[in-house]
Amino acid sequence: MIGERLPGPLVLPVGLAVVILAGELATLTDATAELAGPLVVVLAVVGLLLARPWRPRDWPWPAATALGVFAVFAAPIVLSGQATFAGYIKLDDTATYFAMTDRVMQHARSLAGLAPSTYEATLATTIAIGYPTGSLIPLGIGHQLLSYDIAWLFQPYLAFLAAMLGLSLYEVLERVIAPRGLRALAAFVAAQPAILFGYGLWGGVKELSGAWLLALIAALGPWTLAKRKSWRSVVPMAASCAAVVCVLSLPGSVWLLVPLVAGAVVLLRRPGWPPVKTAVAFAVALGLLAIPAFVAAVDWLPHVHAFSEETELGNLIRRLSPLQLFGIWPIGDFRLRIHGRDSAPGYVLIALVIASGAVGIWWAWARRSWALLLYVLTAAVGCVLIVGLSSPWVGGKALAMASPAFLAAAFAGCGAGVAQKRFVEAGVATIAIVGGVLWSNGLQYHDVWLAPRGQLHELEVIGNQIAGQGPTLMTNYEPYGARHFLRRADAEGASELRRRFDYLTNGAMLDKGESADIDRFKLDGILVYRTLVLRRGPAASRPPSVYHLVRSDRYYEVWQRPAGQPNTIIAHLPLGDADQAAAVPRCSDVLRLARLPGVVSLATATRPEAIQLGNPPASGARTVLVDLPKSGVYTAWMGGDWYGLASIAVDGHKVGAKREDLDWPGLYTDLGTIRLAAGKHLVTLGYDTGGLHPGSGQTPYAFGPAALTLENARDPFVTLPPSQARALCGKRLDWIEALRG
Repeated sequence: MIGERLPGPLVLPVGLAVVILAGELATLTDATAELAGPLVVVLAVVGLLLARPWRPRDWPWPAATALGVFAVFAAPIVLSGQATFAGYIKLDDTATYFAMTDRVMQHARSLAGLAPSTYEATLATTIAIGYPTGSLIPLGIGHQLLSYDIAWLFQPYLAFLAAMLGLSLYEVLERVIAPRGLRALAAFVAAQPAILFGYGLWGGVKELSGAWLLALIAALGPWTLAKRKSWRSVVPMAASCAAVVCVLSLPGSVWLLVPLVAGAVVLLRRPGWPPVKTAVAFAVALGLLAIPAFVAAVDWLPHVHAFSEETELGNLIRRLSPLQLFGIWPIGDFRLRIHGRDSAPGYVLIALVIASGAVGIWWAWARRSWALLLYVLTAAVGCVLIVGLSSPWVGGKALAMASPAFLAAAFAGCGAGVAQKRFVEAGVATIAIVGGVLWSNGLQYHDVWLAPRGQLHELEVIGNQIAGQGPTLMTNYEPYGARHFLRRADAEGASELRRRFDYLTNGAMLDKGESADIDRFKLDGILVYRTLVLRRGPAASRPPSVYHLVRSDRYYEVWQRPAGQPNTIIAHLPLGDADQAAAVPRCSDVLRLARLPGVVSLATATRPEAIQLGNPPASGARTVLVDLPKSGVYTAWMGGDWYGLASIAVDGHKVGAKREDLDWPGLYTDLGTIRLAAGKHLVTLGYDTGGLHPGSGQTPYAFGPAALTLENARDPFVTLPPSQARALCGKRLDWIEALRG
C-alpha cells in the first residue's frame, strides 16, 4: 500500500505496530471496541492480498532468531508443564493489566454499568484516568479472536514481543555483522539482556513493547530516509512512533527525541520540495495515528507527577544500577546488586561489554551503519533524560528498554573483529558475552516465580459459574481473583482496592496482602455479599448459617445465600482462632445469646480439630509422630509457599505431593486424602529442592506449617431451641448464632 518493499525481517514488527494502532483506534469508543479483532483480521487479509510474499530464501536466519528468542522467554512457562505466567507475588500489576485488557476490548474506557467491586475500583484508577493501553491491545485482540482467557495468553504474548525485538535487532545489525549466522546469534542474545529478561519474568509488557519499538524505529530510520523513496514510505516509521506514544503515553515520546531530530537534520540537508513533502507526510501520519494517545493524555497527564518522586520505588528495593544497561547481571533477582563470588566475574564481563560496545560504535561509524548509531544514541539520551528526571521505578523501566542497544553495540564490536580477521579476539569476546548473558538469565530462570495454575484455573471456572450472582467477597488476598477471574460476579477482595469496608471483629481492616478466616469479619459486613469465595484450609470456618455450599474444589469453596432472603441472624458468636476453627465457648456467652430479644432458635456448626504437624524441613524429610483421635478419611495440608517438591506421607504411604505452589502466609494447599485408623502414626514431611525445573532455586518465604484434618460435611449446621442452650456448654464448636423466626 505504501509502494515500497520493507526489509523482510521488519514485516512482522511493523505489522504488530499497525495492530496496536488499529486496536487503539477501535477502542476509542464503547460502540466500536469489540470491532478491534475483526478490523485487524481485515487488515491482515488486505495486506496479504496486496503485498508480495517475503522471499523464502531470506527466511531461515531471521526466523531462527525470532524462534530462538521466543523459546528463551517462553522457557520458564513451557518447561513448567502448565499454562501459567511468571512474576506471581513479586508484582500484582499483571492482575491490573488483565482487568484493563478485558474492559478496553469490550467497552473502551467506559465504566458505565459496572457495579461497585475491586474490578471497578481498579479500572477507575487506570483506564478511566487515561492509563496507556497500547501494549495490551494485541493481547486483547488475541483474546477476542481465540476466546481463551487473557491470563493464559499473557506469557506467550510477552515472548512474541521479545521475538519482534529479535527481528528488529537482526535488521539493525545488518551492516556491521555480515555473516548471517553470526548476526542471528548476536540478535538472539542482544534481545535478552538480563534486566529485560527479568522484567519479562515480572510481567513487563510495557518494557518489552518499548524495547521492541525502539529497535524497530532505529532499523526503519535509514530505510525511511534513503534517497529515491516515495513520501508514502514514511508510514511504517510514523506508525512505529505513534505506537511508542500509545504504549508509553505522551511523556514517553521523549524516546522519539533523537530519531525525530536526526530525521529532521537529514531532510534539511536535502534541497528541493520532496524532503518537505516527506516531513509533512510524516507529521500528518504521526498526528493521525497517535490520536488515541492524545485523547488519553487529557486525563492522564495530571497524574504523571507521581512517577517523578524519588521515593516511588514500586516493587524495587532501591534504584537500579546503570551498569545493568549492559545486559549481564548474574543474580537471580535483577533488583539486587551483584555480590559474593559472582561479583568479580560479573563486573569483568560488564567491562568487556562496554569495551566491545565502544569498538562496535566505531565500527558502525566506519560502516555507515546509521541504524545502530541511531539506536545507541536513542537509548543513551532516553535513559539519561528519563532516569535523571523520573522515579527509580520509571528509571528501571527505561534501563530495561534501552539495554538491548548496548548489547547490540557490543556484538557489533565482535563483528568488527571478524571482519578484520581477528578471529581469536572476536571469538573470545563473543563467547564471553554470550556466556555472561545466558548465565545471568539462567539464574533468573532458576529463581522465577510462577503463578499457581491450579488455584487460578479454579477461580476461572468459579467466575464463569457465578457470573451475575454478586456481589462477591474474597477473604484471602488474591488480586487475580478479585480483579480478573471473578470480575463478572462483582467481586471484592477484603485486602484489595474496593468500594465497601470489610471490618474485622476487632474494628480493624486487613492490610494489602493479608488474608483472614470468614469468622474474623463482622457479620453485617459479610451479609452485604450474596456470594462468598473462600480459601479452604484446616482452620477454615463455615460461613454464617444463611449461606449454603454450592461448590468445593481443591483450593476454594463457593457459598451463597438465596437472592432476596431476609436475614434471620440476630447475633453471630465466632469461636476458634487462626490455628483451630472450633473452640469451647464460655457458657455465659451461650446463655446470653439465648436470652436476646426475638430469638427463636440457636444455630451452631462444628469443625474437626486441626492436627498440627509443624514446619517441613528446608530440604530432605522430617518425621512426626501423631495420635489420631478418630478413624476416618484425613486431609493432608501444606501451608505457605514452596518452589521444590513438597510431599506428605503417613506410615510410608504417600498421601500427596506438589511442586511449586506459591501462596501468601496463612494459606494452605490440599495435598490429598488418606484413610487412617485411630491411634499413633508416623507422618513424613518431605521437600526436594534443586533441579532444572523453573523456579527450583528460590527459597520459600513462608513454608509451612503442615496439618491433618478429619474430613467432615462442610454445609450442615444444627439448630435447637433457646431452652436447650446449656447443651452447647462444654462442646467444641465453630460458632453459635441466635436466629429469629
